[in-house]
Amino acid sequence: MSSSAFETSGAAVEAAEPFVSLYRRFRPTKLAEIRGQPHVVQALRGAVAEGRVAHAYLFSGPRGTGKTSAARVLAKALNCANPDRGEPCGGCDSCVAIAHGTSLDVRELDAASNSGVEAMRDLVSHAALATPGRWKLYIVDEVHMLSTAAANALLKTLEEPPPHVVFVLATTDPQKVPLTVRSRTQHFEFRLIGSETLRELVAWVRDEAGLDLDDNALAMAVRRGRGSARDALSALDQMASSGSAEGVRPELGGLVDALCDEDPGQALVAVASLVEAGWSPQQLASEVVDDLRQAFLLSLATELASASGPERDRLVSQAERLGLARLVRAMEALGLAQVDMREAPDARVVLEVTLVRLAHSELDSTVDALAERLARVEEALAARETRQRDTRPGSSAGPTAGSRPAPADPGARLAIGALRRQRAEQTGQAAQTSGPDLVEHREPRPAEPAVYPGGGPAPDRDALVAAWGDHLLRSLPARARALYSSGRFVAVDGATAVFALPGSGYLRRCEEVRPLVEDTLGAHFGVAVALRLVVDEPGSAPPETTTSEPDPGDPSDLGDDEYDPGDPGEPVERESLAHSRLLEAFPGAEEVSD
Repeated sequence: MSSSAFETSGAAVEAAEPFVSLYRRFRPTKLAEIRGQPHVVQALRGAVAEGRVAHAYLFSGPRGTGKTSAARVLAKALNCANPDRGEPCGGCDSCVAIAHGTSLDVRELDAASNSGVEAMRDLVSHAALATPGRWKLYIVDEVHMLSTAAANALLKTLEEPPPHVVFVLATTDPQKVPLTVRSRTQHFEFRLIGSETLRELVAWVRDEAGLDLDDNALAMAVRRGRGSARDALSALDQMASSGSAEGVRPELGGLVDALCDEDPGQALVAVASLVEAGWSPQQLASEVVDDLRQAFLLSLATELASASGPERDRLVSQAERLGLARLVRAMEALGLAQVDMREAPDARVVLEVTLVRLAHSELDSTVDALAERLARVEEALAARETRQRDTRPGSSAGPTAGSRPAPADPGARLAIGALRRQRAEQTGQAAQTSGPDLVEHREPRPAEPAVYPGGGPAPDRDALVAAWGDHLLRSLPARARALYSSGRFVAVDGATAVFALPGSGYLRRCEEVRPLVEDTLGAHFGVAVALRLVVDEPGSAPPETTTSEPDPGDPSDLGDDEYDPGDPGEPVERESLAHSRLLEAFPGAEEVSD
């Protein structure tokens, strides 16, 4: 046979070399190549370099974080002919044999398929046998799957193995490993790999393997990996084979847009299209939650989000349209839906119902949804009130100098006069507050409010009337309340409030308790309020009564000596005092006239 025939045969053999996945081709061969686990690398390197290797280790952590790879590198370092500061050389016969899986010094056992006691008895029986290398390592993967009998059969050998034997137990669920096993090992916890570290890893693999993938594909692989190097490299391998990211992750832009637009029909159409493309409801729910989480992070902590490129722009826009409250509620609802899908006869129905509730707020009766709807109503009412105030004739951006301030207590009842004036102002009419036949002439209100000795601005007549009818009159003692119940505020003259009484018979007795009323007004408004008492002429406008106190009549035809409100025998004063005492005994009571 000619030499060309040998060359052709060799080329065919080389061409027929089986394909090896990226995560297997680029598995770490040294401790320094293990990414994202510096605490484990430092501890194992120091133990090998200083000869302090423990007899048993327990490696725990999420999938694809380097547990089994670290165990194999540890086996290389212990049996390497030319170690360098705890690192294997990778070129000696022992390192090459361990890398190809043909070394007699390393025995791997999958506890998921060898969980019985017979497998552990066979392992223990061969533990004492010698091998070519200095150390013999047993790597037991998924050790939490061992049965109770198998774990008990391993305990004695695990606690006191032969001098040349090292056990490395790996698990993704350390809580299920019996405490008797954990207490006999050094426990190292592997962590999820950070986004930046994972991005550096997939970029390095892309360059080393010569893959024609852009940065958007790398970002998609990082998102798909979720902290797992094996998952990220598997996604990268899949995208390299298909040439696009559509086979790695579903296109969820239309589905999330339907939630933003509150269009339940479009959401159902998007779910149907994705299910027909081969994506299961569980996968869709998980991917939608991941999209919403990225939007949530972009709203609060941009540096924590792993999305990039056009995908990042889309998520930022959707986060603004959904709002933070709806984002959180959607993630919670879909998370509960994922739990319900495990037991549901049809998982697709659970997903569709959840998405319809999220897209149609009236169908969601949860407290969070009701609070969101109430917030929308409040915003709409506030916006309408602002528009009405801005479009009202004579309105301005801020309160005018002559505008009446709103009551301090929103629940306070307005006086009758205040209600009348409010209605008149709303219809554009001027409020008429007093009759033309007052003894004292009412001066026009000054442009600038007067300042009383207390230091604050003087209250205007409207504020006096509202406070007087709402609670100030009720707070006066019985005698003062009986005397002042038939009067009214008619004007504010500079630094004095003018108070009109229905007859001259009231003046002297009301003057005696005037300081008490002035103190009550000053305590309420925070400034000293002076009173000037005047008399309404017969035929003037009736006073605006704001309480249910009875009118004691008009004693203007009686002289000062003849009319004595303090005399218990006077029927008018006695009836007023009795009426006041009844109101004090029964708060909220009102008089019903015959």
